[in-house]
Parts: sequence; C-alpha cells; structure tokens
Amino acid sequence: MRPVLLIILLYVLVFSLSAQGQAKVINGLVKDLQNEPVPGATVRLVNVTDSTLVVGELTSSSGKFAFKNLANSSYRLQVTSVGNTEYRTGMITIDDQHPVIDLPVFILSPSKTMLKEVTVVAKRPMIEQDIDKTIVNVDAMIGSAGSNTLEVLEKTPGVTIGTDGEISLNGKTSVLVLIDGRPTYMSGQDLAAYLKSLPGGSLDKLELMTNPPAKYDAAGSSIINIRLKRTRVQGFTGSLSASYSQGVTSRSNDVLNLNYNHKKLNLFGSIGYNKDGNYSTDVYDRTFYEANGALNSGVQLQNQYTYSSHGLMARLGMDYAASANTTYGFLLAIQNRSRQDRLDYVSKTYGARSELNSTGTGFTDGNYPWMNPSANVNVQHKFKGTGRELSADLNYITYKSTGDQVLKTAVNQPDGTLLNSNQFTYSLPSDITIYSAKADYVHPLRDKAKLEAGIKSSVVNNDNNSQYYTVAGAINTPDYSKSNHFTYHETIHAAYTNFRKEWKRLAAQAGFRLETTQITGRQLGNPEVSETSFSRTYTSLFPTAFLSYKADSTGNNTLTASVARRINRPNYQSLNPFLFYRDQYSFTTGNPYLKPQYNYQYELKYQHKQYIGLSIQYGRFTDIIFQLTEAVGDVFYYRPGNVASGYILALATNVSVSPAKWWSINANGQIGRMALKGTAYAENLTPSLFSVRMDVFNQFKFDKGWSGELSSFYSGKNISGQTITNPRFRLAAAVQKKILQNKGSLRLTLEDIFHSWTPTDQTVSLKQAEAFHTNETDTRRIGLAFTYQFGKETFARKRRHTDNAADAEKGRVD
Repeated sequence: MRPVLLIILLYVLVFSLSAQGQAKVINGLVKDLQNEPVPGATVRLVNVTDSTLVVGELTSSSGKFAFKNLANSSYRLQVTSVGNTEYRTGMITIDDQHPVIDLPVFILSPSKTMLKEVTVVAKRPMIEQDIDKTIVNVDAMIGSAGSNTLEVLEKTPGVTIGTDGEISLNGKTSVLVLIDGRPTYMSGQDLAAYLKSLPGGSLDKLELMTNPPAKYDAAGSSIINIRLKRTRVQGFTGSLSASYSQGVTSRSNDVLNLNYNHKKLNLFGSIGYNKDGNYSTDVYDRTFYEANGALNSGVQLQNQYTYSSHGLMARLGMDYAASANTTYGFLLAIQNRSRQDRLDYVSKTYGARSELNSTGTGFTDGNYPWMNPSANVNVQHKFKGTGRELSADLNYITYKSTGDQVLKTAVNQPDGTLLNSNQFTYSLPSDITIYSAKADYVHPLRDKAKLEAGIKSSVVNNDNNSQYYTVAGAINTPDYSKSNHFTYHETIHAAYTNFRKEWKRLAAQAGFRLETTQITGRQLGNPEVSETSFSRTYTSLFPTAFLSYKADSTGNNTLTASVARRINRPNYQSLNPFLFYRDQYSFTTGNPYLKPQYNYQYELKYQHKQYIGLSIQYGRFTDIIFQLTEAVGDVFYYRPGNVASGYILALATNVSVSPAKWWSINANGQIGRMALKGTAYAENLTPSLFSVRMDVFNQFKFDKGWSGELSSFYSGKNISGQTITNPRFRLAAAVQKKILQNKGSLRLTLEDIFHSWTPTDQTVSLKQAEAFHTNETDTRRIGLAFTYQFGKETFARKRRHTDNAADAEKGRVD
C-alpha cells in the first residue's frame, strides 16, 4: 500500500509543479504536409547580427526540438530535412520578459528538385535507451536475417528462452509479447512455435519495457514489443528476405514485404513462408525414498522428440488520410501452419536394491493444423492546431486448431515378457475467439506537459474439446475418463490516465490503470466425469511512475527512477482441471483455483550518453504462478500453483564502446539474488541463489562492404518454481557482404558453435523424491541469408500502426 501512496503523492506533485515556467528556452515542432512529425531534421539557431551558428540539434522521434540556457538576444532558425525545402524563420527575440518561446509548428514542403539516385548509409546503434524502455535495432544484429524471431529474442540482451518456450526478461517470467503493439494471445510452446514462424528479416526493432507505463495493459511482469518493418516513404518499395540453415534438421524463412504510398493512400502487405524442424533429447532421472530416507525405487526416462512444421503468413493493410487531421486504417492478417511430431520414449524402473524391475517403450504421433486469422480497424484524429489527438481500435482475432494423436505404450519384465500394452487415439480441437476495443486520448498542456487517458474492453471465449479413444484392433471405444470438454469466458474492462511533465532538467511521468476482470470456466460432464464450473471477479489498481533527471545541461548523464505494479493472470488452459496424459509416469493438469500474481517492480538507473548504463532493480512478487511438480508413488503430476512470495534484487550494467573505428562492442551483465518462500504440496519451497547473466556482442566493419559479428552469452543458475537450472553458455558468429550497390546483402551465420547450450536442471522440494533432467536440441547450425531492397521512392512520411486494442489477451493462450 505504501508504494501506491507514494505514487499518488508524486502524481499530485507533478500536477502542482506544472505551472512553473522554464527560463531562456525556445521550443518547436517540425511536421510534414501529412501533418506527421519529422524526426531527424536538422535545426540550427543562428545570430541575427552576423548569422553565426549558436547551437544546432536534430529533432526527436516525435519531431520536437528545444534550445535551452540561451542568452538574451535575437535569433533566427533554419530547418532542413532530406527531400524537403529549407525553412527559415524571421527574427526571434528572447529576453527576461519573454524567457520561454513556444514556436508555431513548422511545416516542411517536399523539394521540387528530384534526386536521381541517393544512397544513405546510416548505422543505427544496436541498443538505444529511452525513459521507459530499451530499444534493440534488429538490423544491427548481422545474424538476424538468417534467424527466426524466437532465435533473435534469444540473442537479445536480458532475454532468456526456457526449455518449455517460456520467455523471461531480466530474470522475470510471465513476459507479455506484442507484435506492433498487438498481443499474440499465446504463451509457452504455442507462442514459441508462432515466433519461430516469423522470419527475423521482417523485424525492425524490439522494445523492452521492464516497467511499462499505464497506457499498456497491466498483464505480465514486463513487455517485449516486436516492431515489424514498414517503409515510411512515398512510392513503391519492397524488400525480399530468404534464408536457409542446417543443423541436424533444416529450416528456411522467406518473406516479401511490399509498400505503396501515394498522396493520401498507403497500402502495405507481406507474405512469408516458414519451414521449421528440430529435435529434442530429454533424459529424466527420478529417485524415490522411504520416510526414513532409505531408497524405495527409481525411474529413468529417455524421450526422443522430433518435429517438422511449415506455415504461410500474410498481412494486408491500408492507411487513408481522409483529411490533414484524420486517418483511417485497417489490417488483415492470417497465419496458417501445420506441425507433425513424434515422441519416442524408453523407460526403466528400479527397485530398492537398484535392481531392474521393468522396461517400457512407447511413442506418440501427432498432426496439428492451425489457423489464426485476425482483423483490425482503426482511426486517428488530430484536432487542428491544438496538438490534441484521439485514436480508436477494434480487433477480432481467432485461433482454430484441430489436432490428432496416436499413442502406443508397452511395459515388459526384465526378461522381455510383456506385462501390458495400450493404444489410444486423441482428437484435440480448440477454438479461441477474442474481441477487443480501445480508445486513447492525448491532451498537450502548457510548459511541456501532457495528459493521456484511455479505455479498453476485451472478451475472450475459449472452447477445448478433447476426445480420447481406446483402440482394440479396428475398434475405437470412447474413454470418458480421459475425455474433456472445457469452456472458458473472460471479460476485462480497463481505464487509465497518465501525466507527463518536463522541466529544464527534470522529467516526471505518473499514471494509474484500473482493471476489472470477470471469468467463468466450465468442464462439461460425460457419462463418467461430473460437470464442474467456477467463476471469479476481481478489480485492481495499477500505478506507475517515472522520474528522470539530467545531471548536466547537455543531458549526457541521466538518472531515472521508476516503480510499477503489475499483474500476471493465469493462461486459459492452466485453469482447466482435467488430467492430460504425457507418458505412463507423467501427467499434466490445470488448477481452477489459481489466483492472479501481483508484482511491485522498482528500478533506479544511471545512463551516460548511449555508452554506459548502470541500474539497480528490485521486484517483489506475491502469489507467484509456477508449474509445480507432485510425486505420487512413482508418477509425477505437473500442475500450476501459487507460491506465497518471492523477490529479485539485481545490479545490471550495459556498456557500448568502440575500441577502433572498425570495431564496436555492446556488453551487458546482470548479477542478482533470487529467492522464493512458500510451499509445494506441503513441502517447504525456499530456494535462493545468486544469478549471473552476461552477453557480449562484437561487431566489425571492414572495407568493400564486409562486416562481421561475434557474440557470446552466459546464463548462470536460475530458479523457476521448483526447478533450478544450471549454468550454460553459447557462442555465435556471422559475416556479411553488401552487394548489388548496397541494396542487397549476403550473410553467413554460425550458431552455438560448441553445441554448449544444453540445459540441465533439478526439481527440488519433492516429497521423498528427487529429479534431474537434461535437454539437448538442434542449436548448432550454419545458415545463409539473402536480403534485397527494391523500388522507387520519394521522401515523405506516413503514420505507422502502433498499439491497438489487443494488448494482453494473446499472451495467455496455451
């Protein structure tokens, strides 16, 4: 409760200080004829008397500029931007009676002189810092074009991918993943499969938000917003990316992006094909004990999993500027994927004297077609001459899948005598439909202050109907004890407000988000299973606050403090109480009594330019949701549960240096303490450890269009509920050659060169049992990628689709 009171006090303080002025400042904003901000324009302030340059700067991403600490004098401004006519002002006088001057908006007109051929080579840094997020420019990662999106994330500083596909950011799980501000509505292995189908060559940048502002949904401990490439220039343009990689299995990613901008109309689209393959070798060693500690029995499992998938994705969108202030847009997208997999397992059971009791074999063959169509319509209106802005989004998203599995198991005595055998077939259709709508309003205030507010509603309907059959010869008999029909309905209503104010060196932002959640789950009955249902309603307030201070007049040294309250809601399938078969010694089930997890997250950060960053991070969690393991006899049951509490205290640093003109280094490190306090099936769960993460990216630029990359990543021990994962390391390299007059490139990549990315883990706090696990996948690979940019273009800017109504629900589909 204390952090809430502190944020309320800060919110009131920011409002009360907003009336204070700022001395000797000239503020301005640069836009184009489409009323869009012009980032990167050059603004020069010159003396009226002799036209000497006083100071110059580039406009920000929002087109703004500000000259501070000026002397009393008369000035003129010169504004230039590539492809536009130069803008010059008349005389501007600043004195004690007029210490702050807010200039009218500068509108740049396209230059009448056409450029025959212009090649602009601009190297974006790999890492950029903002007040509330870290930006990773994907094109600065040479190996990105030959990778899929999940692999790009895995190489991103601070991001870790677990063996089950779970994504964590700076050690915190339950990360919400957005695509262009839109959620994926998936989690775990489903999200991992989706991201694998998205080529890395289609990515523009990644926005990492450890403490997202109130504008974003409160769900998830952190947010990763994946921005896709979209050209901002007029004319017809396009890009082609094709890649192939080979390990034990082969993979390919191909994507074509097209864009046509003409006056008021902007059409864009893409189509891509993805082929994926992988293998996974899992070894489980489980030991069971008597109450007095004596050995009771043991189970050893070896699973060999292989899969192949292929999928097609397509996007088509349009923006239409009905007037200088109003733009309408729509976006249609579809993903169509099919996956085939096979799991072969061998089991051995041992007695109290380590004697072999039995052996088991089995396999599962699966086929899973999957389709994900979605639609978005949006409108954006800018009130003329006021800076006020109103936008609205409507979304429809559906996931339809039909899965079929065939399972066979057999158990034999040590001499080979058959004890029992079974065969099953499963039908696993699933249908998820999501509707969402939101509206956002921005209202600029005096003296560089801004107020934002918005509302959002979402409705989710989930229908899973799993039908199991026992096979005897040619006869399939329904097995009602294993069949399950589960429906889930969820409604979330939200409203937020956010206020931001900037002074000479100080900037503050504070916001509140209120969310009400209503859920209903129902397990339909059958002749052997009784019908059950549950419902729940809860309302929560989520405050956020940011405070930034420039320690010097140039802004080279900045201190930032932030605090936020977040929520992690259970994903839909984790509430399903039915028992699902994995193998004869492993079962998975949901938990309808799961409560949402709440987090308080604090961060204090120092940043020197873009070169050095140092931060202290603290996260406090209650009712943490983890996948827990219960040992009953020699069988393991996996189900999600709430652990009482936990915390993460970490010191993180990032360094960007250039030892030579041809060599740049980006290094990131984190050391912290992680701890949990709770119980797992009446067993104390109190693990704690120091965790270390380090990654180093070396980039080399050579003559004649050659460049290279060498990256390394180390992850120390980590805690995830009852699972403690041991350290692991990987090394990757890439080389690139620019071709076709710098419009194309060829890239050769090597991933996990020493095949050292092999996780091992231990399950703790088991009742009279212990378990160890090793996982090996197809991580050592060699790849080749080709990219090409084409088309004619002139210089004008269009708006880009940003956040829309679907912000959090995708992240909980499993």
